[in-house]
Amino acid sequence: MVETQVLLSSLVIFLLVCISSARPPHIVLLVADDLGWNDVGWRNPQMYTPNLDKLATSGVILNSSYVQPVCSPTRNCLMTGYYPYHTGLQHGVVQDDAPGFLPANFTVLPQKLKELGYVTHMVGKWHLGYCNWKYTPTYRGFDSFMGYYNGAEDYYTHNVGTGYDFRFNKDVYHPTEGEYSAQTFATRAIDILNSVNPQNDSLFLYLAFQSVHAPLEVPERFEKIYAHIKDKDRRLYCGMVSALDEAVGNITAVLRQRGFMDNLLLVFTTDNGGPTYLGANNLPLRGAKTTLWEGGTKGSAFVYSDTLLNQTKYLNTEIMHAVDWFPTLLHVAGGTADPGIDGKDMWPTISDNKPSARTEFIYNIDELDHSAAIRVGDYKLIEGSPGKYNDWYPLPKVEEDLRLDESDKYQVDDSSAELKYRLFLITEDPTEHFDIAEKYPVIVESLKQRLAEYKKSLVPANYPPPDPKSNPKYYNGTWSPGWC
Repeated sequence: MVETQVLLSSLVIFLLVCISSARPPHIVLLVADDLGWNDVGWRNPQMYTPNLDKLATSGVILNSSYVQPVCSPTRNCLMTGYYPYHTGLQHGVVQDDAPGFLPANFTVLPQKLKELGYVTHMVGKWHLGYCNWKYTPTYRGFDSFMGYYNGAEDYYTHNVGTGYDFRFNKDVYHPTEGEYSAQTFATRAIDILNSVNPQNDSLFLYLAFQSVHAPLEVPERFEKIYAHIKDKDRRLYCGMVSALDEAVGNITAVLRQRGFMDNLLLVFTTDNGGPTYLGANNLPLRGAKTTLWEGGTKGSAFVYSDTLLNQTKYLNTEIMHAVDWFPTLLHVAGGTADPGIDGKDMWPTISDNKPSARTEFIYNIDELDHSAAIRVGDYKLIEGSPGKYNDWYPLPKVEEDLRLDESDKYQVDDSSAELKYRLFLITEDPTEHFDIAEKYPVIVESLKQRLAEYKKSLVPANYPPPDPKSNPKYYNGTWSPGWC
Protein backbone atom coordinates (compact mmCIF):
# COMPACT_ATOMS: atom_id res chain seq x y z
CA MET A 1 0.00 0.00 0.00
CA VAL A 2 2.79 2.40 0.95
CA GLU A 3 4.69 1.51 -2.22
CA THR A 4 1.55 2.21 -4.28
CA GLN A 5 1.13 5.62 -2.67
CA VAL A 6 4.80 6.43 -3.31
CA LEU A 7 4.42 5.41 -6.94
CA LEU A 8 1.27 7.50 -7.31
CA SER A 9 2.96 10.50 -5.72
CA SER A 10 5.93 10.12 -8.05
CA LEU A 11 3.60 9.89 -11.04
CA VAL A 12 1.76 13.06 -9.99
CA ILE A 13 5.05 14.92 -9.63
CA PHE A 14 6.20 13.64 -13.03
CA LEU A 15 2.95 14.76 -14.66
CA LEU A 16 3.16 18.18 -13.02
CA VAL A 17 6.71 18.61 -14.29
CA CYS A 18 5.61 17.61 -17.81
CA ILE A 19 2.67 20.02 -17.73
CA SER A 20 4.91 22.81 -16.43
CA SER A 21 7.55 22.23 -19.08
CA ALA A 22 4.89 22.21 -21.80
CA ARG A 23 3.46 25.54 -20.65
CA PRO A 24 4.39 28.44 -22.96
CA PRO A 25 7.28 30.43 -21.51
CA HIS A 26 7.00 33.82 -19.92
CA ILE A 27 8.12 36.64 -22.21
CA VAL A 28 9.51 39.94 -20.93
CA LEU A 29 10.20 42.58 -23.59
CA LEU A 30 12.25 45.51 -22.29
CA VAL A 31 12.63 48.54 -24.55
CA ALA A 32 15.02 51.39 -23.78
CA ASP A 33 14.40 54.76 -25.39
CA ASP A 34 17.20 56.55 -27.30
CA LEU A 35 19.99 54.30 -26.01
CA GLY A 36 23.21 54.80 -27.97
CA TRP A 37 25.28 52.00 -29.47
CA ASN A 38 28.22 52.80 -27.19
CA ASP A 39 26.14 53.55 -24.09
CA VAL A 40 26.19 50.05 -22.57
CA GLY A 41 28.84 48.50 -20.38
CA TRP A 42 29.33 45.34 -22.42
CA ARG A 43 30.54 47.58 -25.24
CA ASN A 44 31.93 50.56 -23.35
CA PRO A 45 33.56 49.87 -19.96
CA GLN A 46 33.14 53.53 -18.99
CA MET A 47 29.41 52.90 -18.64
CA TYR A 48 28.14 51.52 -15.33
CA THR A 49 25.45 48.99 -16.32
CA PRO A 50 26.25 45.84 -14.28
CA ASN A 51 22.77 44.32 -14.47
CA LEU A 52 22.41 44.71 -18.21
CA ASP A 53 25.99 43.53 -18.73
CA LYS A 54 25.42 40.34 -16.75
CA LEU A 55 22.27 39.50 -18.69
CA ALA A 56 23.81 40.33 -22.06
CA THR A 57 27.06 38.44 -21.55
CA SER A 58 25.27 35.43 -20.05
CA GLY A 59 22.75 35.38 -22.89
CA VAL A 60 23.13 36.25 -26.55
CA ILE A 61 24.25 39.73 -27.64
CA LEU A 62 22.59 40.65 -30.92
CA ASN A 63 25.21 42.68 -32.73
CA SER A 64 23.29 43.25 -35.97
CA SER A 65 19.81 44.01 -34.64
CA TYR A 66 18.23 46.88 -36.54
CA VAL A 67 15.51 49.31 -35.53
CA GLN A 68 13.87 52.38 -37.03
CA PRO A 69 15.47 55.86 -36.78
CA VAL A 70 12.83 57.14 -34.32
CA CYS A 71 10.37 55.99 -31.64
CA SER A 72 6.88 55.33 -33.00
CA PRO A 73 8.00 53.42 -36.11
CA THR A 74 10.03 50.92 -34.07
CA ARG A 75 7.18 50.36 -31.63
CA ASN A 76 4.98 49.75 -34.65
CA CYS A 77 7.44 47.05 -35.81
CA LEU A 78 7.46 45.32 -32.44
CA MET A 79 3.68 45.30 -32.12
CA THR A 80 2.73 44.32 -35.70
CA GLY A 81 5.63 42.66 -37.54
CA TYR A 82 5.12 45.16 -40.37
CA TYR A 83 7.48 47.86 -41.62
CA PRO A 84 6.17 51.36 -40.87
CA TYR A 85 5.69 52.13 -44.56
CA HIS A 86 3.01 49.40 -44.55
CA THR A 87 1.09 50.98 -41.65
CA GLY A 88 1.46 54.69 -42.45
CA LEU A 89 3.92 55.41 -39.63
CA GLN A 90 7.07 55.89 -41.72
CA HIS A 91 7.34 59.68 -41.34
CA GLY A 92 8.48 61.01 -37.97
CA VAL A 93 6.60 60.10 -34.81
CA VAL A 94 3.05 60.35 -33.51
CA GLN A 95 2.72 63.93 -32.29
CA ASP A 96 1.04 64.88 -29.00
CA ASP A 97 -1.57 67.11 -30.63
CA ALA A 98 -2.13 65.35 -33.96
CA PRO A 99 -4.38 62.34 -34.73
CA GLY A 100 -1.64 59.90 -35.73
CA PHE A 101 -1.97 56.25 -34.76
CA LEU A 102 -1.26 52.62 -35.50
CA PRO A 103 -4.40 51.62 -37.48
CA ALA A 104 -6.85 49.47 -35.54
CA ASN A 105 -7.10 46.85 -38.31
CA PHE A 106 -3.67 45.51 -37.38
CA THR A 107 -3.70 42.68 -34.85
CA VAL A 108 -0.93 43.46 -32.39
CA LEU A 109 1.35 41.16 -30.43
CA PRO A 110 -0.54 41.12 -27.08
CA GLN A 111 -3.76 40.25 -28.90
CA LYS A 112 -2.07 37.27 -30.55
CA LEU A 113 -0.55 36.19 -27.25
CA LYS A 114 -3.89 36.39 -25.46
CA GLU A 115 -5.25 33.95 -28.05
CA LEU A 116 -2.51 31.59 -26.82
CA GLY A 117 -3.60 31.97 -23.19
CA TYR A 118 -1.16 34.64 -22.01
CA VAL A 119 -1.82 37.30 -19.42
CA THR A 120 -0.55 40.54 -20.92
CA HIS A 121 0.61 43.69 -19.19
CA MET A 122 2.22 46.90 -20.39
CA VAL A 123 4.25 49.44 -18.46
CA GLY A 124 5.76 52.65 -19.84
CA LYS A 125 5.67 54.56 -23.10
CA TRP A 126 2.99 53.76 -25.70
CA HIS A 127 3.51 56.36 -28.47
CA LEU A 128 1.31 54.59 -31.03
CA GLY A 129 -1.66 56.93 -30.89
CA TYR A 130 -4.31 57.84 -28.36
CA CYS A 131 -6.76 60.26 -30.02
CA ASN A 132 -9.43 57.55 -29.85
CA TRP A 133 -9.71 54.97 -27.07
CA LYS A 134 -9.50 52.15 -29.61
CA TYR A 135 -5.86 53.06 -30.27
CA THR A 136 -4.81 52.80 -26.61
CA PRO A 137 -3.14 49.80 -24.91
CA THR A 138 -6.07 48.27 -23.00
CA TYR A 139 -8.09 48.22 -26.23
CA ARG A 140 -5.25 46.49 -28.05
CA GLY A 141 -4.77 43.34 -26.05
CA PHE A 142 -3.17 44.45 -22.80
CA ASP A 143 -4.87 43.38 -19.57
CA SER A 144 -3.38 46.42 -17.87
CA PHE A 145 -1.44 49.54 -18.71
CA MET A 146 0.49 51.96 -16.57
CA GLY A 147 2.35 54.71 -18.35
CA TYR A 148 1.96 57.54 -20.80
CA TYR A 149 0.64 57.92 -24.33
CA ASN A 150 3.00 60.48 -25.85
CA GLY A 151 6.65 60.52 -26.83
CA ALA A 152 8.33 62.41 -23.97
CA GLU A 153 7.53 64.08 -20.68
CA ASP A 154 9.04 65.18 -17.40
CA TYR A 155 10.38 62.18 -15.48
CA TYR A 156 8.96 63.42 -12.19
CA THR A 157 5.84 65.49 -12.94
CA HIS A 158 4.69 63.63 -16.09
CA ASN A 159 3.81 66.89 -17.75
CA VAL A 160 4.41 67.49 -21.45
CA GLY A 161 3.59 70.76 -23.15
CA THR A 162 0.36 72.13 -21.70
CA GLY A 163 -0.91 68.89 -20.20
CA TYR A 164 -0.43 65.91 -17.92
CA ASP A 165 0.12 62.45 -19.37
CA PHE A 166 0.04 59.41 -17.09
CA ARG A 167 -2.52 56.58 -16.82
CA PHE A 168 -3.37 53.46 -14.93
CA ASN A 169 -5.49 51.57 -17.43
CA LYS A 170 -7.90 54.28 -18.64
CA ASP A 171 -7.77 56.44 -15.53
CA VAL A 172 -5.56 59.45 -14.98
CA TYR A 173 -3.03 58.39 -12.38
CA HIS A 174 -0.58 60.27 -10.16
CA PRO A 175 2.41 58.24 -8.94
CA THR A 176 4.19 59.10 -5.71
CA GLU A 177 5.16 62.75 -5.85
CA GLY A 178 8.81 63.29 -6.75
CA GLU A 179 9.38 59.68 -7.80
CA TYR A 180 11.60 59.12 -10.85
CA SER A 181 9.83 57.29 -13.68
CA ALA A 182 12.33 54.41 -13.90
CA GLN A 183 11.51 53.61 -10.28
CA THR A 184 7.76 54.04 -10.89
CA PHE A 185 7.86 51.61 -13.80
CA ALA A 186 10.02 49.07 -11.98
CA THR A 187 7.67 49.12 -8.99
CA ARG A 188 4.66 48.52 -11.24
CA ALA A 189 6.45 45.69 -13.05
CA ILE A 190 7.26 44.07 -9.71
CA ASP A 191 3.61 44.42 -8.62
CA ILE A 192 2.61 42.59 -11.80
CA LEU A 193 5.15 39.82 -11.13
CA ASN A 194 3.80 39.41 -7.62
CA SER A 195 0.22 39.13 -8.96
CA VAL A 196 0.98 36.36 -11.48
CA ASN A 197 1.49 32.71 -10.57
CA PRO A 198 4.57 31.72 -12.59
CA GLN A 199 3.63 28.03 -12.42
CA ASN A 200 0.04 28.47 -13.64
CA ASP A 201 0.06 31.46 -16.00
CA SER A 202 2.15 32.49 -18.98
CA LEU A 203 3.06 36.16 -18.73
CA PHE A 204 3.83 38.68 -21.44
CA LEU A 205 5.24 41.86 -19.91
CA TYR A 206 6.03 44.73 -22.26
CA LEU A 207 8.05 47.31 -20.36
CA ALA A 208 8.85 50.32 -22.53
CA PHE A 209 11.03 52.55 -20.38
CA GLN A 210 11.02 56.33 -20.65
CA SER A 211 14.76 56.15 -20.08
CA VAL A 212 16.92 57.53 -21.59
CA HIS A 213 14.88 59.93 -23.74
CA ALA A 214 15.03 63.69 -23.19
CA PRO A 215 14.50 65.66 -21.01
CA LEU A 216 17.84 64.90 -19.38
CA GLU A 217 16.80 64.27 -15.77
CA VAL A 218 18.10 61.82 -13.20
CA PRO A 219 18.44 61.54 -9.40
CA GLU A 220 21.72 63.04 -8.22
CA ARG A 221 23.13 59.74 -6.96
CA PHE A 222 23.26 58.42 -10.53
CA GLU A 223 24.77 61.59 -11.93
CA LYS A 224 27.52 61.34 -9.29
CA ILE A 225 28.66 58.02 -10.77
CA TYR A 226 29.95 60.07 -13.70
CA ALA A 227 31.27 63.07 -11.79
CA HIS A 228 34.46 62.88 -13.86
CA ILE A 229 32.54 63.82 -17.04
CA LYS A 230 32.69 67.58 -17.54
CA ASP A 231 29.99 67.87 -20.20
CA LYS A 232 26.69 68.21 -18.30
CA ASP A 233 24.47 66.63 -20.93
CA ARG A 234 26.73 63.62 -21.22
CA ARG A 235 26.98 63.31 -17.44
CA LEU A 236 23.19 63.39 -17.02
CA TYR A 237 22.62 61.05 -19.91
CA CYS A 238 25.05 58.47 -18.51
CA GLY A 239 23.38 58.74 -15.12
CA MET A 240 20.04 58.03 -16.79
CA VAL A 241 21.48 54.87 -18.33
CA SER A 242 22.62 53.68 -14.91
CA ALA A 243 19.19 54.45 -13.43
CA LEU A 244 17.67 52.30 -16.17
CA ASP A 245 20.15 49.55 -15.33
CA GLU A 246 19.20 49.59 -11.65
CA ALA A 247 15.50 49.31 -12.56
CA VAL A 248 16.23 46.29 -14.75
CA GLY A 249 18.24 44.74 -11.93
CA ASN A 250 15.38 45.19 -9.45
CA ILE A 251 12.93 43.57 -11.86
CA THR A 252 15.15 40.62 -12.75
CA ALA A 253 15.80 39.95 -9.08
CA VAL A 254 12.07 39.45 -8.53
CA LEU A 255 11.79 37.35 -11.69
CA ARG A 256 14.33 35.00 -10.17
CA GLN A 257 12.91 35.08 -6.64
CA ARG A 258 9.43 34.15 -7.84
CA GLY A 259 10.52 31.38 -10.17
CA PHE A 260 9.81 33.02 -13.51
CA MET A 261 13.36 32.41 -14.68
CA ASP A 262 12.76 28.67 -14.88
CA ASN A 263 10.75 29.22 -18.05
CA LEU A 264 11.33 32.74 -19.37
CA LEU A 265 12.70 34.62 -22.37
CA LEU A 266 13.89 38.16 -21.71
CA VAL A 267 14.45 40.47 -24.69
CA PHE A 268 16.15 43.85 -24.40
CA THR A 269 16.41 46.39 -27.22
CA THR A 270 16.60 50.09 -27.83
CA ASP A 271 14.01 51.74 -30.08
CA ASN A 272 16.55 53.72 -32.12
CA GLY A 273 20.12 54.95 -32.00
CA GLY A 274 21.28 57.56 -29.54
CA PRO A 275 20.76 61.32 -29.97
CA THR A 276 24.39 62.45 -30.01
CA TYR A 277 23.11 66.03 -29.84
CA LEU A 278 21.69 65.23 -26.38
CA GLY A 279 24.59 63.40 -24.78
CA ALA A 280 24.43 59.95 -26.41
CA ASN A 281 27.36 58.05 -27.90
CA ASN A 282 27.06 55.85 -31.00
CA LEU A 283 30.77 55.49 -31.74
CA PRO A 284 32.19 54.02 -33.86
CA LEU A 285 28.97 54.17 -35.87
CA ARG A 286 28.10 57.14 -38.03
CA GLY A 287 25.12 59.41 -37.42
CA ALA A 288 22.49 59.69 -34.73
CA LYS A 289 18.85 59.14 -33.89
CA THR A 290 16.55 60.36 -36.73
CA THR A 291 19.06 59.34 -39.44
CA LEU A 292 19.36 56.40 -41.81
CA TRP A 293 23.01 55.96 -40.84
CA GLU A 294 23.95 52.92 -38.76
CA GLY A 295 24.18 55.16 -35.69
CA GLY A 296 20.47 55.83 -35.98
CA THR A 297 19.32 52.34 -36.90
CA LYS A 298 21.63 49.72 -35.41
CA GLY A 299 20.32 49.01 -31.94
CA SER A 300 21.86 47.64 -28.77
CA ALA A 301 20.01 44.40 -28.04
CA PHE A 302 20.31 41.00 -26.36
CA VAL A 303 18.25 38.02 -25.26
CA TYR A 304 18.56 36.11 -22.00
CA SER A 305 17.11 32.86 -20.70
CA ASP A 306 18.14 30.27 -18.13
CA THR A 307 16.50 27.41 -20.03
CA LEU A 308 15.38 28.25 -23.58
CA LEU A 309 18.59 29.07 -25.45
CA ASN A 310 20.68 26.21 -26.82
CA GLN A 311 23.75 28.42 -27.15
CA THR A 312 24.64 31.30 -24.85
CA LYS A 313 27.48 33.64 -23.96
CA TYR A 314 28.34 34.65 -27.48
CA LEU A 315 28.06 37.54 -29.94
CA ASN A 316 25.46 36.89 -32.64
CA THR A 317 26.27 38.83 -35.82
CA GLU A 318 23.37 37.62 -37.97
CA ILE A 319 21.13 40.42 -39.23
CA MET A 320 17.63 40.87 -37.92
CA HIS A 321 15.14 43.73 -37.81
CA ALA A 322 12.62 44.95 -35.24
CA VAL A 323 9.77 43.49 -37.34
CA ASP A 324 11.21 40.04 -36.66
CA TRP A 325 10.36 40.10 -32.95
CA PHE A 326 6.65 39.67 -33.70
CA PRO A 327 6.89 36.25 -35.40
CA THR A 328 9.84 35.19 -33.24
CA LEU A 329 8.03 35.77 -29.96
CA LEU A 330 4.89 34.12 -31.32
CA HIS A 331 7.01 31.08 -32.18
CA VAL A 332 8.39 30.99 -28.64
CA ALA A 333 4.82 31.21 -27.33
CA GLY A 334 3.72 28.28 -29.45
CA GLY A 335 1.87 30.27 -32.09
CA THR A 336 2.42 31.40 -35.65
CA ALA A 337 2.21 34.78 -37.32
CA ASP A 338 -0.25 35.44 -40.10
CA PRO A 339 1.19 35.05 -43.61
CA GLY A 340 2.31 38.16 -45.42
CA ILE A 341 3.88 40.09 -42.58
CA ASP A 342 7.33 41.63 -43.03
CA GLY A 343 8.89 39.94 -40.01
CA LYS A 344 10.71 36.61 -40.09
CA ASP A 345 10.99 34.00 -37.36
CA MET A 346 14.50 34.38 -35.96
CA TRP A 347 14.28 31.79 -33.20
CA PRO A 348 16.71 29.31 -34.85
CA THR A 349 19.19 32.16 -35.27
CA ILE A 350 18.81 33.38 -31.70
CA SER A 351 18.60 30.04 -29.90
CA ASP A 352 21.03 27.98 -32.00
CA ASN A 353 23.23 30.56 -33.76
CA LYS A 354 21.98 29.38 -37.16
CA PRO A 355 22.19 31.64 -40.24
CA SER A 356 19.60 34.40 -40.35
CA ALA A 357 16.38 33.84 -42.24
CA ARG A 358 16.81 37.42 -43.41
CA THR A 359 19.15 38.48 -46.23
CA GLU A 360 17.70 41.96 -46.73
CA PHE A 361 15.60 44.57 -44.98
CA ILE A 362 14.23 48.07 -45.35
CA TYR A 363 15.66 50.77 -43.09
CA ASN A 364 12.76 53.03 -44.04
CA ILE A 365 10.83 54.41 -47.01
CA ASP A 366 9.64 57.97 -46.40
CA GLU A 367 7.88 59.41 -49.42
CA LEU A 368 7.39 62.78 -47.72
CA ASP A 369 11.13 63.27 -47.22
CA HIS A 370 11.98 61.44 -50.46
CA SER A 371 14.44 59.28 -48.55
CA ALA A 372 14.89 55.55 -48.13
CA ALA A 373 17.51 52.89 -47.41
CA ILE A 374 17.80 49.19 -48.06
CA ARG A 375 20.23 46.45 -47.04
CA VAL A 376 20.68 43.53 -49.41
CA GLY A 377 23.32 41.00 -48.46
CA ASP A 378 26.52 42.88 -47.69
CA TYR A 379 25.45 46.15 -49.28
CA LYS A 380 23.51 49.16 -48.04
CA LEU A 381 21.97 51.75 -50.37
CA ILE A 382 20.78 55.14 -49.13
CA GLU A 383 18.43 57.15 -51.33
CA GLY A 384 18.18 60.91 -50.70
CA SER A 385 19.23 62.49 -47.44
CA PRO A 386 20.32 60.21 -44.58
CA GLY A 387 19.25 62.92 -42.14
CA LYS A 388 20.67 65.92 -40.31
CA TYR A 389 23.48 64.35 -38.28
CA ASN A 390 25.99 62.91 -40.68
CA ASP A 391 29.25 62.64 -38.79
CA TRP A 392 31.05 60.54 -36.18
CA TYR A 393 30.51 62.43 -32.97
CA PRO A 394 33.34 62.45 -30.40
CA LEU A 395 32.78 63.22 -26.75
CA PRO A 396 32.38 65.63 -25.22
CA LYS A 397 30.29 67.11 -27.97
CA VAL A 398 31.11 70.52 -29.40
CA GLU A 399 29.03 72.79 -31.59
CA GLU A 400 30.87 71.72 -34.75
CA ASP A 401 29.76 68.13 -34.13
CA LEU A 402 26.21 69.10 -35.03
CA ARG A 403 26.95 70.55 -38.43
CA LEU A 404 24.95 69.41 -41.44
CA ASP A 405 26.74 68.07 -44.45
CA GLU A 406 26.03 68.60 -48.13
CA SER A 407 23.50 65.75 -48.12
CA ASP A 408 20.80 68.05 -46.82
CA LYS A 409 20.44 69.70 -50.19
CA TYR A 410 18.93 66.39 -51.27
CA GLN A 411 16.14 66.76 -48.73
CA VAL A 412 13.86 67.97 -51.52
CA ASP A 413 10.17 68.80 -51.75
CA ASP A 414 9.87 68.03 -55.43
CA SER A 415 9.62 64.28 -55.98
CA SER A 416 10.79 64.71 -59.55
CA ALA A 417 14.11 66.19 -58.44
CA GLU A 418 17.20 64.05 -58.85
CA LEU A 419 18.08 62.02 -55.79
CA LYS A 420 21.54 61.20 -54.56
CA TYR A 421 22.46 57.58 -53.87
CA ARG A 422 25.12 56.30 -51.49
CA LEU A 423 26.40 52.74 -51.43
CA PHE A 424 28.32 51.04 -48.63
CA LEU A 425 29.81 47.57 -48.30
CA ILE A 426 28.47 47.47 -44.79
CA THR A 427 30.05 44.17 -43.72
CA GLU A 428 33.54 45.55 -44.37
CA ASP A 429 32.72 49.20 -43.66
CA PRO A 430 30.23 49.16 -40.75
CA THR A 431 31.15 52.74 -39.85
CA GLU A 432 30.16 54.02 -43.33
CA HIS A 433 33.33 55.87 -44.18
CA PHE A 434 33.51 54.89 -47.84
CA ASP A 435 30.73 55.66 -50.30
CA ILE A 436 31.37 53.31 -53.23
CA ALA A 437 28.37 54.26 -55.37
CA GLU A 438 30.43 55.70 -58.21
CA LYS A 439 32.70 52.68 -58.25
CA TYR A 440 29.88 50.12 -58.47
CA PRO A 441 27.02 51.59 -60.54
CA VAL A 442 25.68 48.14 -61.43
CA ILE A 443 25.18 47.28 -57.76
CA VAL A 444 23.55 50.68 -57.18
CA GLU A 445 21.12 50.04 -60.01
CA SER A 446 20.33 46.56 -58.74
CA LEU A 447 19.53 47.84 -55.23
CA LYS A 448 17.50 50.74 -56.66
CA GLN A 449 15.36 48.23 -58.52
CA ARG A 450 14.94 46.11 -55.40
CA LEU A 451 13.93 49.21 -53.43
CA ALA A 452 11.45 50.11 -56.15
CA GLU A 453 9.78 46.71 -55.70
CA TYR A 454 9.26 47.41 -52.00
CA LYS A 455 7.86 50.84 -52.76
CA LYS A 456 5.00 49.34 -54.75
CA SER A 457 3.30 48.28 -51.50
CA LEU A 458 3.81 51.60 -49.69
CA VAL A 459 0.88 52.97 -47.68
CA PRO A 460 0.80 56.79 -47.69
CA ALA A 461 2.20 58.30 -44.51
CA ASN A 462 -0.37 59.27 -41.91
CA TYR A 463 1.21 62.44 -40.59
CA PRO A 464 -1.70 64.79 -39.90
CA PRO A 465 -1.42 68.41 -38.75
CA PRO A 466 -2.16 69.43 -35.15
CA ASP A 467 -5.80 69.32 -34.14
CA PRO A 468 -6.97 71.99 -31.67
CA LYS A 469 -9.51 69.49 -30.28
CA SER A 470 -6.56 67.68 -28.66
CA ASN A 471 -5.86 70.55 -26.27
CA PRO A 472 -5.64 69.28 -22.67
CA LYS A 473 -7.74 72.25 -21.52
CA TYR A 474 -10.79 70.33 -22.74
CA TYR A 475 -9.88 67.33 -20.55
CA ASN A 476 -9.09 68.84 -17.16
CA GLY A 477 -5.50 69.53 -18.17
CA THR A 478 -4.75 65.99 -19.32
CA TRP A 479 -3.80 64.60 -22.72
CA SER A 480 -6.81 62.37 -23.31
CA PRO A 481 -8.54 60.29 -26.00
CA GLY A 482 -11.83 61.33 -27.52
CA TRP A 483 -11.06 63.83 -30.28
CA CYS A 484 -10.74 61.70 -33.40
